[in-house]
Amino acid sequence: MRNLFIEFLTQLGSDDRAHDIDHIERVVATARQLGEREGANLAILEPAAWLHDCVAVAKDHPQRKQASLLAADRAVEFLQQIDYPERYYSAIHHAIVAHSFSANITPETLEAKILQDADRMDALGAIGIARCILVGGKLNRQLYSAIDPLCETREPDDNVYTLDHFFTKLLTLGDSMQTQAAKAEAQRRSVYMRDFLVQLQSELLT
Repeated sequence: MRNLFIEFLTQLGSDDRAHDIDHIERVVATARQLGEREGANLAILEPAAWLHDCVAVAKDHPQRKQASLLAADRAVEFLQQIDYPERYYSAIHHAIVAHSFSANITPETLEAKILQDADRMDALGAIGIARCILVGGKLNRQLYSAIDPLCETREPDDNVYTLDHFFTKLLTLGDSMQTQAAKAEAQRRSVYMRDFLVQLQSELLT
């Protein structure tokens, strides 16, 4: 099945490097690991993880909040084309719709909770920092505010400064994790990100 998913995703031709096939493979691996620990149905979880970003919508696009719904609809169309068992479609569709932060939909199933955790985990730690900078660069945002890089005396604005996204979203993700295993790993990765910010500030002050 892996080859079918990769072939399908490769044909889509997205140029979003923060949501490329490497991101998807990491989410699949994390989802599988969490799913095995939590006793999830992998027949639902793995296709949902492979297809969760099969429709790419830019961060600054007006339809951004509908991206996960568009992806879920397209995922089911693809699963129909490859004769994947129909009994899983509804659960896969829900998991994909609910994984998105911007959609703000509560995951109702274990598989949906795990997919949300796995996707959010990829926004944390070293890989999360790298992806954040990739997105900010593509959107032509400044890396940080030279006056107050860590938002100590101002409200963060990630529409202008890339690293402000740490404060508007990324450092809050640990509290939103649904499973215990994800909570522990998210905390570890968040500590790394805070250490990165401390190091950044020390370099700016030298």
